[in-house]
Amino acid sequence: MLTRSLWAPALLCALLAACGGAKTDAPAPEPEMTDDAKAATAAIAAVDGDRIIAADEEPGVWLSHGRTYSEQRFSPLTDVTTENVDELGLTWAYKLDHDRAAQATPIVVDGVMYVTGPFSVVSALDPVTGEELWKYDPKVALSKARDGCCGVGNRGVAVWKGKVYVGVYDGRLAALDAKTGKVDWEVNTIIDENRSYTITGAPRVVKDMVIIGNGGAELGVRGYITAYDTETGDQKWRFFTVPGNPEDPPESKAMEMALPTWTGNWWEFGGGGTVWDAMAYDPELDLFYIGVGNGSTWNRNVRSEEGGDNLFVSSIVALKPDTGEYVWHYQTTPGDNWDYTATQHMVLAELEIGGKQRKVLMQAPKNGFFYVLDRETGELLSAEKFAPANWASHVDMETGRPVETEEGDWSKEGKLVSPGPLGAHNWMPMSFNPQTGLVYIPMQEAVAYLAPAPDQKFRGKGTWHLGSQPLALPENPEELAGAVAAHRGHLIAWDPVAQKEVWRQSHVTLWNGGTLSTAGNLVFQGTADGRFVAYSADKGEKLWESPANTGVLAGPITYEIDGEQYVTVAAGWGGAFPLALGGLSEPAKVQPDARILTYKIGGTATLPAPKPGLIALPEPPEVTGDEAQIAAGRELYNGHCGMCHGPNAIGSSVVPDLRYMTAETHDMFAGILAGALAEKGMPPMMDILTPDDVDAIHQFIIKRANDLNDQVKAAKEAEAEAG
Repeated sequence: MLTRSLWAPALLCALLAACGGAKTDAPAPEPEMTDDAKAATAAIAAVDGDRIIAADEEPGVWLSHGRTYSEQRFSPLTDVTTENVDELGLTWAYKLDHDRAAQATPIVVDGVMYVTGPFSVVSALDPVTGEELWKYDPKVALSKARDGCCGVGNRGVAVWKGKVYVGVYDGRLAALDAKTGKVDWEVNTIIDENRSYTITGAPRVVKDMVIIGNGGAELGVRGYITAYDTETGDQKWRFFTVPGNPEDPPESKAMEMALPTWTGNWWEFGGGGTVWDAMAYDPELDLFYIGVGNGSTWNRNVRSEEGGDNLFVSSIVALKPDTGEYVWHYQTTPGDNWDYTATQHMVLAELEIGGKQRKVLMQAPKNGFFYVLDRETGELLSAEKFAPANWASHVDMETGRPVETEEGDWSKEGKLVSPGPLGAHNWMPMSFNPQTGLVYIPMQEAVAYLAPAPDQKFRGKGTWHLGSQPLALPENPEELAGAVAAHRGHLIAWDPVAQKEVWRQSHVTLWNGGTLSTAGNLVFQGTADGRFVAYSADKGEKLWESPANTGVLAGPITYEIDGEQYVTVAAGWGGAFPLALGGLSEPAKVQPDARILTYKIGGTATLPAPKPGLIALPEPPEVTGDEAQIAAGRELYNGHCGMCHGPNAIGSSVVPDLRYMTAETHDMFAGILAGALAEKGMPPMMDILTPDDVDAIHQFIIKRANDLNDQVKAAKEAEAEAG
């Protein structure tokens, strides 16, 4: 039996049998633990590659981001099943420092849980009680939030041989002592301080190298991924995903290959291709897989004027982990024009396809197609739509390329495109259950109106570069209701061999959480409207739910200590949809109350009452601007403010809804944009705005506050008339 402080290899076989983790189809023998790992059984974070490879021999721990290198997010534990899951109860909750998006997958090993919160704060916790053992705060400047597209979340840490590794939002990579949380070493991963690089993803560790990518494509950066020595922080290799200035020599043969697929002056916009999330590793093939993000700008006619596939944006790339050398790639969206990243979760598995056992890589990226690739060669085995998508009719199996449609071509005129930039599947991890053979995907139906704005140039750090008109929505309430109805979320069970949906559970809105599947025939997922839910893995029947008081986005985990199984999830509302569009849907207006929640059979803990919603609407000032000024303010607001405060000033609960500004806030509006609240997280904006711009934005916000005030009064009058 596993204890809270000791990993006991001698008992692993018995534990595996008791938990139902052993397969009956003669799996390949797992390697024995290294002598170093055996000698460190009582140590903290005593993880190495052999231990991760042999993860199924100790199913009670969660050693790496996806539990195993294959990133299946499947647990062999069986103490919690369809028969008793309704007895789950909260056993402890740990409050995070910042009430923003909680996105982390915790690591639980050697009696300690390691988890991150917003702004990359790391906590080490007792996984049985939730007691804090230590905390590391990297002290990220709150105003740094402007340098990221989608909030200040962090998806977790990696542990290796007594160290904890975290990618910090401002671009640092830190190695911490697993016992104390003290910094052992720290490096700056950013190649250009004049560009808006961030880190929100979890690092991976392979062969004594900690590997991390960056974010920032929307704001104009060049993508790359870097490996560092786990002991010293020295750089081992770096793989660029898109070419730089063609006047400079290419950094690798891969960049020589990619260069002819680009045209124009793409490097002025950075090119994009950031590796901000998905990675996986096959130790048998010794291949490391990365998912590459969208182009910068989104509009390929601005980014690459004369066309081209723009390698390696929106691609899955296989690398040699020792050197970072290119092996193969598959581009899911050649010449990406829609922000269709391929950074979504990748899963490695063995499937029988056409009567033959294949080693596959599976991905359900933003573009709406589910891909199954041969992970040794990159050969496309199948691709089918798992969500509504009008940008392409199908994937041509001879060429491996999507067949684009006129409906999705917004190069000359605006089009309503599906999926929109939020994607048919975003960063929330999917899971694969080898017992059911199904993949559980947090699927989204999301559309967007995209219209070209080709006359663009790089405008500097902290500004968005989309090559499209600012994302906006109708102000009319009836028209707005139609836009809201076009955004839906579902949990779907997908058969990757038959390439078809098996079952689904629909949610009240999109932006629901990642999934965990278990040998107890269960699938766990959090929801945007503040619940944590369990379903049967084979049939999709809802069996249990518990209130979380906030939106739940992260991928859950499960572990076992002293014979008791626990289920943990990070809960906290935020990210791209809540910031940009979260105010549109009433069920999505949950409060960002960030915690780590842990459940067990018979748990009796309770959460505090949910945080209250919006305050009463203050009486807004009178509008003094004319129609021209308000129209200019609307465009400026949607271009510079709407990504955080919501389109047309329809805000969510994550950051202030500006329609609710008090008289005092209106009085200091210009000062706020000049930096008066920078220490509280509102970045200064006067480097890109003029005083006239500020006045126009202010008048537009005042107009929208009056619009809301009129709607509230009309609703109250209607209620009074109806009794």
